[in-house]
Amino acid sequence: MADLLNPQETLTPDTFLRGLWEENPVFVMLLGMCPVLAVTNTTLNAIAMGLATTFVLVCSSLLISLLRHWIPKQVRIASYIVIIATFVTIVDYAIQAISLELYAALGAFIQLIVVNCVILGRAEAYASKQRLMTTFVNSLGMGIGFTLALLCLGTVREILGNGTLLGVPLFGADFQPWIVMILPPGGFFVLGAWLLLFNWLRLRKARGLTEQTGVAVHAR
Repeated sequence: MADLLNPQETLTPDTFLRGLWEENPVFVMLLGMCPVLAVTNTTLNAIAMGLATTFVLVCSSLLISLLRHWIPKQVRIASYIVIIATFVTIVDYAIQAISLELYAALGAFIQLIVVNCVILGRAEAYASKQRLMTTFVNSLGMGIGFTLALLCLGTVREILGNGTLLGVPLFGADFQPWIVMILPPGGFFVLGAWLLLFNWLRLRKARGLTEQTGVAVHAR
């Protein structure tokens, strides 16, 4: 009955690619801004947070999709949070075991994945309505899109703020780091620049489609 009320999406390449471009969690939907701005002062931090979020997003979405017929509607949000928190706990202990330095750098933002709008939003809007494989492909695309967005910010901020990439020096001794880039204001500056670029590319694509449509109409 639930599948009749919620039409099932056909699995296509767009199911995965949507999260990379058209519905990118950061550059299009502006979700999960706290970790985007807080932990992207280095490339390594950005990659770690992106992968952690992707793991939680994929695993929680799969479990929610699997249990969608058994989770009562009245307690669905609480149930989603419990499921998400379970996988966040796994990630929290895993990062702590792998690298205490990385764990300290990410700080409380690992635990705050529980309330990340990207994850809870996909659980409510997509995973609770779609089949398992479609949910897996879509959540993986969303997670990779989120990771790429963090990587874009972290790379720019580390190169300009430290003169390094993944800790490897890129410039000579005369390079003067832009200290502001590794501070909170730098996150806003770089995010604004990437948003400007993304919006320009989207408008350019839309303009191109409009022109093609106009040419086709005139050709008829």
